[in-house]
Amino acid sequence: MRKSHLFVVAFTVLSVLAALLVPAMPQPLDYHDFADVRPMFGIPNFMDVVTNGAFVLVGLVVVLRRRTAFETGAERWPYAVFFVGVVLTGLGSGYYHLAPDNERLFWDRLPMTIAFMSLLSAQVVDRMSVRAGLALLVPALLVGAATVFYWRATERAGAGNVIPYAVLQAYAVVVLFLLTRLHPSRYTRGTDLYWVFAGYVLAKVFETLDRPIFELGHAISGHSLKHVAAGAAALLLARMLRLRRRQTRVAPLPHF
Repeated sequence: MRKSHLFVVAFTVLSVLAALLVPAMPQPLDYHDFADVRPMFGIPNFMDVVTNGAFVLVGLVVVLRRRTAFETGAERWPYAVFFVGVVLTGLGSGYYHLAPDNERLFWDRLPMTIAFMSLLSAQVVDRMSVRAGLALLVPALLVGAATVFYWRATERAGAGNVIPYAVLQAYAVVVLFLLTRLHPSRYTRGTDLYWVFAGYVLAKVFETLDRPIFELGHAISGHSLKHVAAGAAALLLARMLRLRRRQTRVAPLPHF
C-alpha cells in the first residue's frame, strides 16, 4: 500500500474517532441570524433566497453529454449524482432561507452531503480505481446522509450534536485535496480541481464575513456572495468535464 493510501486510511480513522469522541455541540441558534433580511417582491430574505439560483442553473447545465470524456459509461454516475446534489442544494438552501431554522436547515445540508460524497467518489474513479470509486459511491452517500439525519434527530431530542456532520465536511475537503495533490487524473485538466477548492474557500470566507460585507454598502451580504462563489466552483467543475480528454500518459502534478 502506498504511503498516500496509508495517510488517507489514518486520516479516515482519526475522523471517525473525532466524530464519535468530540463532545456534542448543538447547532448555534445565531447561525440563522443573517445580515440581509430585506424582503423583495413578496419574498423574505430575498437575496439569500434567489442567489441559490446559481446552484440550480449550474446543476442544470448539460455536462455529461457524449463529448465529455469518460473511458467507461459507468464513470458518469458519480458526476451525475454530484450535479443532482448541486440542483437539490440550490432548492434546499432557497427553502431554508425563506424562514431559517434548524428544521429547514436539514434540507440545505442533506443535498450538500450528496454533492460532497459523490465528488469524492468521482475523484477516486478518476485518480485511483474505477471499481473502487464506483463501489464507494452508495456507502459514501449513506454515511453523508446519516450525519445529517443524526444531527436533526439529536436537535429534536433537545441534545443537538452537529459534530459528525462538521467532521464529515472537513474530511471530504481534505481527502479531495489529497487525492488531487497525490494522484494525477487519468484525464487532462485534472488540476482544474484546485480552482474548485479556491471557490470553496472563497465561499467560506464570504460566509464568515456575512455582516461586515453587507455593512459596506448594504448592497449584498457575505452569505449571498457565498452562494455565488460556491455556484461558480460547481461551474468550474462542469467546465473541466467539458474540456477534458483521456490522456495516454499521466502528467506529473505541479509542485508547490
